[in-house]
Amino acid sequence: MSWTFHEGELDRDDVRALLAQHFAEMRAGSPPSACHVLTAEALGARTIRFFTVRDETGGLFGCGALKRLAVDHGEIKSMRTADRALGRGVGSQILDHLTGVARAAGMTRLSLETGSGDLFAAANRLYQRARYMPTGPFGGYVGSDSTTFYTREI
Repeated sequence: MSWTFHEGELDRDDVRALLAQHFAEMRAGSPPSACHVLTAEALGARTIRFFTVRDETGGLFGCGALKRLAVDHGEIKSMRTADRALGRGVGSQILDHLTGVARAAGMTRLSLETGSGDLFAAANRLYQRARYMPTGPFGGYVGSDSTTFYTREI
């Protein structure tokens, strides 16, 4: 399968639908104090680079974002695989792409925040396979039993 990455696309209907689904599921599956999901509008901030991944027909397979926290430190945000693409390695491809973008931008460390319940089991497995190590809160986050933090030198 041939996948391509596209920066931006926050104005496309399929991207907006995927982000709306992501937002709704994260809000439903996390306590408000531990839910840090961003809206499509927030993903358009100048400190965030948003990417989609599409197949050869242009179908949306997923998305992810990279937020610059410092010159050498970035945060992975809003990783989501479209339901029709689950189990096809899309999450790994998005994470690899974001890591490459971060390296090219001079970052040497990536961090992320995700949930800790069953809804987040696949995400936690993905980050652990990608050599992300559990860490404490970063960038103004507050820890909770519902939140897991990871970091990785790149």
